[in-house]
Amino acid sequence: MNIIQEIKESWGWVGIDPVEVVGENDFGNLMIKDSTGCYWRLCPEDVYCEIVATNREELDSLSTDQEFLEDWYMQALVEQASEHIGALTEGQKYCLVIPGAIGGEYAISNIKTAPLHELIRFSGHVAKQIKDLPDGAQIQLRVTD
Repeated sequence: MNIIQEIKESWGWVGIDPVEVVGENDFGNLMIKDSTGCYWRLCPEDVYCEIVATNREELDSLSTDQEFLEDWYMQALVEQASEHIGALTEGQKYCLVIPGAIGGEYAISNIKTAPLHELIRFSGHVAKQIKDLPDGAQIQLRVTD
C-alpha cells in the first residue's frame, strides 16, 4: 500500500485528504499537503495529525522557526538511536515503542525501528481510540494479532 493511501485509511477520520508527502524525518513524522493546500504534520510518537500551515507561505515561514526545526529534526534523539540501534535501512524509521501520548519516554530504552507504513497505521489506530480521553486518563494497552 502506498503512503498516501495508508494516511487516508489510518488518519482520514481527523479530516485530512492527503495528496502529497512533502517532508519526513527519521522518526516517521510526515509533512503532508492536503487537497485544500493546507499542510499537516503527522507525528507517530505523539499520535497526532494536525494542520500546521494553511498555505505554502505559512509552511515556508515555519521552516525558519528554530523551535519547530529542533522539534522536527529531533537531532539528539536521532544520533542516540543511530549509535545504539544502527543506521536506518530502506523503509524503516526510528519509533517510540510506547508512544509519548500514552506515557512512553523519549529514551533509548523505548526506541526501536519499524516500517513507516506500520507507524502510520499504529499511531492512527491509537489516536482514534484515545481522542476523547482527558489528559492523564488511565488506559490499558492490549496487543492482539
